[in-house]
Amino acid sequence: MKSFNPLTAFYEAIADDARVNTAHISVYMALLQHWNLNQSENPITINRGSIMKMAKINARHTYNKCINGLSEYGYIKYIPAADAYSHSSVYLNLVQ
Repeated sequence: MKSFNPLTAFYEAIADDARVNTAHISVYMALLQHWNLNQSENPITINRGSIMKMAKINARHTYNKCINGLSEYGYIKYIPAADAYSHSSVYLNLVQ
């Protein structure tokens, strides 16, 4: 079976990173799925509601904490939307 390099790279990167918890992983997996479904384009344009639904996260506070944490830790580059009617952009740093 062929490995999915971006997934493998992420799990190797977080193996010894105690800052990353299950909610961070869930958000990253939702972003990775969104990236995969969008022909592996980087950056991806995201909608908070759809990523929260895919990640099985109900609280905006948890989502914001996770997406900002992933950005701070260097796993993604998060560019928030300028207003509530625009979409945010995310670069996945571990995809090749």
